[in-house]
Amino acid sequence: MLTVRYFAGARAAASGTSFEMVEASDLDELIQVLVDRHGERLALVLKAASFLVDGLTCHDRAAALPEGVTVDILPPFAGG
Repeated sequence: MLTVRYFAGARAAASGTSFEMVEASDLDELIQVLVDRHGERLALVLKAASFLVDGLTCHDRAAALPEGVTVDILPPFAGG
């Protein structure tokens, strides 16, 4: 199991869920599980989101996710 934490627009797209436990072996599988749970609104956010695995940016969606890690989902932020 992994812990998934949602921030900003990702939290809103996941119906206000701030975190949840998920079983997934890599980011691709995690994304599919989350879209199945929360729908297309979250799918749109996930296409542009950044993923932190135990605090480190992860760009390789096929990289293995070890048991017990925390995955943070950060949508793009606006600002100036």
